Amino acid sequence: MMRQRLLSLDILRGLDLFLLVFLQPVLWKWLSLCDVPWTEALRRQLDHEVWQGFRFWDLVMPLFLFMSGVSMPFSLSKYLKGEAPLRAACGRIVRRCVLLFLLGMVVQGNLLGFDPDAIYLYTNTLQAIAVGYLLASIVVLRLPWRGQIVAAALLTAAYAVPMTLAGDFSPEGNLANRIDSVVLGRFRGDPTYTWLLSSLNFGVTVWLGAACGQIIRRTERTKPGQTALRLAFVGLGLVAGGLLWGLEMPVIKRIWTSSMTLFSGGLCFLLMAAFYYWIDVKGHVRGLLWLRIYGMNSIAAYMLGETIDFRSVVHSLSYGLAPRMGDYYGVWLTFGNFLIVFLILYALFRAKIFIKV
Repeated sequence: MMRQRLLSLDILRGLDLFLLVFLQPVLWKWLSLCDVPWTEALRRQLDHEVWQGFRFWDLVMPLFLFMSGVSMPFSLSKYLKGEAPLRAACGRIVRRCVLLFLLGMVVQGNLLGFDPDAIYLYTNTLQAIAVGYLLASIVVLRLPWRGQIVAAALLTAAYAVPMTLAGDFSPEGNLANRIDSVVLGRFRGDPTYTWLLSSLNFGVTVWLGAACGQIIRRTERTKPGQTALRLAFVGLGLVAGGLLWGLEMPVIKRIWTSSMTLFSGGLCFLLMAAFYYWIDVKGHVRGLLWLRIYGMNSIAAYMLGETIDFRSVVHSLSYGLAPRMGDYYGVWLTFGNFLIVFLILYALFRAKIFIKV
C-alpha cells in the first residue's frame, strides 16, 4: 500500500520552519553585534534581496508554498482515485483556503486589533499559500498530467505576457504593483511586494510541488532511486529555465516574476530530491528526526513564531543577566523567545497533537 506521508517532506518542512522561527532571528541578532567582516556577507544571505536577484533567504517562502503542493497527491489521493466525491474535496479545499487567509490576516493584518485602519487584506505568506493551493488543487483534481502542465504554463504566461508588454520592472512602475495599488488601495501592506497578479505564479509554485509529489507517488514503489534522479533533473531544468528567462524578465522575488518562479521551483525540486534520496531511499535519519517537531506542526510553528512574543517571559525570569551580558542580553531574549516556541511545539509533538487547517 502506498504511503500517506513522506518522512523527507516532514523533515524538509521542519528545516524551513526552524530557519524561520528559530535560527534566522537568533543568528541575525547575534551577527548584528559582531564586528567581523565575514558576518556582513552572512547577514546579507539571511535577508531578502532588495529588488532584483536572489539570496538564500528568498527561498524560504517559495519552499513553504512548494511543500504545500508536494503533500497534495497524498492528502487528496482518495479524490484523485475516485474513492470519494469531488464535492467533498472542494469543501475541504475551500475551508482550508479560508482558514489560511484568515490566519494570514491575524499574523500580518492585525485582525485582532479591531482597527480597520490597520487591516490589510492580502499581504502574507499564509494567504499566498491559500490562493496558490486553491489554483493548484483545481488543476490537479480536474486535469490529467499533460493538461496540468499546459495549465501551469498558461498561468505563468498570464502573468508574464502583460508584465513583459508593460515593460517596467521597477519597484514603483511594474504592472503588478499598479494593479495592487488600484484594487487593494490602503488595504495593501508593504508596497514593494505584490499579490493579486502574483497569485497566478503562487499557483504555479504550489503546482510544481504537486508535480513533485505526483512523480514520487507514481514511481517510488518500483524505482525510488530513479525517482530521486528524476526530481534532480527536473530541478536542474527549472533552474536553467529560470536563469535564461531572467535575461529578459528579471528574477524578482518581491513581485514573484515568472523567471523567479521557475528558478526557485527548481531549487525546491533539488532540495526535495536530495532529502528524498537521503531519507526515504537510503534511510539516513540520524540527527534529523527532531525537525519533525516543526515540520508536522508547521502552521502552529508559524503562528507562534509570528504572533506571540515571549521575550517578556524570558526577561522576567532572567533579568539579572542583563548587566552581565550587556548588548548580548538582546540575543539571549531572542533565543529564549524561540526556545519557548520550540518547547511548546515539542509538547504538542509528544502529545501527538498536530494542528491542521
